Amino acid sequence: TLTTLDLAQNYISIEGAQYIMNFLKINTILTILHLNWNKIGTEGVQYLSNALYNNTTLKVLDLGGNCIGDEGARYLANALKNNTTLTTLILCENRISAEGAHHLANGLHDNTTLTTLELGENQIGSKGAQYLSIALETNITLTKLDLQWNKIDSKGAQYLANILYNNRTFTMLHLNCNSIENEGAQYLANALKNNICLTTLIISRNQIGLEGTRYFANALRNNTMLKILDLAHNRIDNESIQLIANALQNNT
Repeated sequence: TLTTLDLAQNYISIEGAQYIMNFLKINTILTILHLNWNKIGTEGVQYLSNALYNNTTLKVLDLGGNCIGDEGARYLANALKNNTTLTTLILCENRISAEGAHHLANGLHDNTTLTTLELGENQIGSKGAQYLSIALETNITLTKLDLQWNKIDSKGAQYLANILYNNRTFTMLHLNCNSIENEGAQYLANALKNNICLTTLIISRNQIGLEGTRYFANALRNNTMLKILDLAHNRIDNESIQLIANALQNNT
C-alpha cells in the first residue's frame, strides 16, 4: 500500500538504481519517488529510465543532484516518449547542458502526460531554451517549466517568449537567477500582452531595471490572467515602481 517513498540524500549508486528498477517494473502502487542527492549518475539513471517503459503508476520522479549529465537526460527523454503516467520530473543540478535539453525536448514532442519539468541549476543556456521552446509549440500537456540558474540571456528569453505566443496551456515559467536583462524583459512582456494562460512568472535576479519595468507595466495594462509576477532582487527604483503602480490601477 506504500504510495510515496523518499530516499533523498543517501548513498544510492548504480547498484541501488538497479534494485529500484526491478521493483518499479512490477510495482503498481507507488506514485511518488524521491531519489534526489544520491550518487546515481548516468549509468544508474539508465536503469531507472528502463523502468519507466514498464511502470504505469509512478507520477513524480525526483532525480535532482545526481550528476546524470546529458547522456542521462537522453535516457530519460527516450523513456518519456513511451511513458504515459509520469506527470512531474525533477532534474535540478544534474550538469545538463544544451545537448541534454535537446534530448528532453525531443522527449516532450511525443509525451502527453508530463505537466511539470524542473531543470533549475543546470547549464542549458539560451540554446537549450530554444530547444525546449520549439518542443512546447506543439506540446499541450506541460504547464510548468523551471529554468532558474541556467545561464539564459536575452536571446533565450526571446525563445521562451515564443511559448507564451503559441502555447495555450502553459501556466508557470521560472527564470530566477538568469541574465535576461531589459532586452529579455521586453520579449517576455510583449508576449504577455496577448497571453491568456500564464499565471506565474518568476524573473527575480535578472538585472532588470527601469526600461524592463516599463515593458512589464505596459503588459499588465492588457494582461488579466497573470497572478504572480516575481521581480525581486532586480534594479527597480522609485520611478520603476511608479510605473507598476499606475499599471495596476487598470489591471483588474
